[in-house]
Amino acid sequence: MDNAFDLIVVGGGIVGLSTAYKYQLAYPEHRIAILEKEKALGAHQTGRNSGVIHSGIYYKPGSFKARNCTNGRKQIVAFAKEHGVKHDICGKIIMATEEKELPILQRIYDRGLENQIEGIEMIGPEAIREIEPHAVGIKAIRVPVTGIIDYVGMCHKLVELIQGINPESRLMLNTKFLESFSEGGKEGIKTDKGIFYSKVKIFCAGLQSDRLARKEGAKPDMRIIGFRGDYYELTEQAQHKVKHLIYPVPDPDFPFLGVHFTRMVDNSIECGPNAVFSFKREGYSPTSFNWKDTIESLGYAGTWKLFSKHAKQGMEEMKRAFSKKLFLDALRKMIPDLQLEDIQPVRAGVRAQALKYNGDLVDDFKIEKFGNSVHVLNAPSPAATASLAIADEILEMAGLV
Repeated sequence: MDNAFDLIVVGGGIVGLSTAYKYQLAYPEHRIAILEKEKALGAHQTGRNSGVIHSGIYYKPGSFKARNCTNGRKQIVAFAKEHGVKHDICGKIIMATEEKELPILQRIYDRGLENQIEGIEMIGPEAIREIEPHAVGIKAIRVPVTGIIDYVGMCHKLVELIQGINPESRLMLNTKFLESFSEGGKEGIKTDKGIFYSKVKIFCAGLQSDRLARKEGAKPDMRIIGFRGDYYELTEQAQHKVKHLIYPVPDPDFPFLGVHFTRMVDNSIECGPNAVFSFKREGYSPTSFNWKDTIESLGYAGTWKLFSKHAKQGMEEMKRAFSKKLFLDALRKMIPDLQLEDIQPVRAGVRAQALKYNGDLVDDFKIEKFGNSVHVLNAPSPAATASLAIADEILEMAGLV
């Protein structure tokens, strides 16, 4: 039967495709169906993140994130080298610009040592200037194993490899999941392009992950809330002001890393992202709005509890989303000689963040089994870096390896 498969993967982002690839390697004779509702691969979080290969320095030792980020980083670099995916292990600095940031910087460094991040070192102002001549800081952590990569390019390479192993495995774009079914001894998925059969289903649906889980009958103890991140880029005349990656010391009370500078694989320099509540899960402009998304988010008690915990930071982020000057002010903390004409708006992404009813963000990756399905419910940064390692965990949870 042409529409019967050994595995169905819902979601054509980096985590879904990594999982399909790892499964195809393990079972080269099996047929896989990859269902993606958009017309292109990596259309949401995969293609709209900072493009960074993260080191694993920030994450709680022993956590799912820490373990899989380090493992995934090593796997993704090896994969990129073997298969010609554009990347560069250029390194980054995490830089303190004020005395009050030094204890936090030290804690990050200690955590990096505990997580066994290779080659990290604490450096002073002179070494900072040698690495980044336009940056001004009092102390920084140099992280040499951080890199950049073309994640969408990797998605295309994964599909190419999957179909090279088994030409009968299929990628179906513009194919929207409607529901799972089990009837007459058969199981599968109904889509707007027809019915596909498979007992085993893996959902890597990002911004829609909680909705698809509920459609299957699962009852996840969280809800996805979208946080839009806006990016600027340096103009061609200003690109010389950043050589590698420059990150601020993150606010320990705010669950995002702060605006930073990233040299991308095409040598452009992106600045951002900020983090503001999104009134549309897949809305990429400050004025994007969707009634269903807004009602679901603002009708959830956890959202208001989160707002109350981070009201001050949230307002600052919101103001910066509508003010180029305020965005510039955040960037000038690290590179003081940046001018307003040096930056121009370029794009935005929306981070899918799982939120508990009590207003706490789900800090770690969250993957759960429900019947014959596995749902990736929370996979924010560094999920792209960790994707090949997450794939191993998913397949083990599904009983496929």
